[in-house]
Amino acid sequence: MAIRSRRVITTHPGLISAPWVADLSDELRRRVVAETTIRSVPKGGYVCRKGERVECWIGVLEGLVKVSSVSQQGKSVSFIGVPSGGWFGEGSLLKNEPRRFDGIALRGSVVAYVPRNTFTLLLDSSVSFNRFLLVQLNERLGQFVGMIEYDRMLDADARLARELAALFNPLLYPGNQTSLPISQEELAHLVGMSRQSVNRALSRLYRAGLVRTRYRDLELLDLEGLRHFGE
Repeated sequence: MAIRSRRVITTHPGLISAPWVADLSDELRRRVVAETTIRSVPKGGYVCRKGERVECWIGVLEGLVKVSSVSQQGKSVSFIGVPSGGWFGEGSLLKNEPRRFDGIALRGSVVAYVPRNTFTLLLDSSVSFNRFLLVQLNERLGQFVGMIEYDRMLDADARLARELAALFNPLLYPGNQTSLPISQEELAHLVGMSRQSVNRALSRLYRAGLVRTRYRDLELLDLEGLRHFGE
């Protein structure tokens, strides 16, 4: 069961180094840093809860967060994994609707919460932020369309390859260049496969020269190969 305890952190370099922050004016950057809340969320802790009122935009500064939903019958569906450098939840803010998913830390994570008023100020004041958000929404839409295709047309190995490729998307997750700190257990929770199936699939992807696994770490060898594996 996920837990809720969270510790407040005063500042974090991951916020300042976020690409969209770097492009802001000095005053807007000051507002973002001053008004953003940063929290440490333990493994299994809720980053956000389904059904809650949406009052912030969320960024993962360190760690790994699973975005998922559980039906009233107890069936769980994982949507995306958000590693360090990723931001999510802008859709619910823009539509002003209750949150439609849970965010759960798969490992101890540091998470930034940009309040609604600050988010709205950025929308109203910054062309560069609007451009960033447009690219973000377009990439996320492509990711979800791809997930539907993978689920219906590909076998387990190819689905895992596409899921891994998505985690290395340079526009959504600029912090991931050539490696991702993730264990096979975390990856299994993320993609909805058993740990044994993930282990077998990773072995095949390694033999294909696409990834290399290390202890709690995955090294990227061929991103384009992952994107097209199984075609």
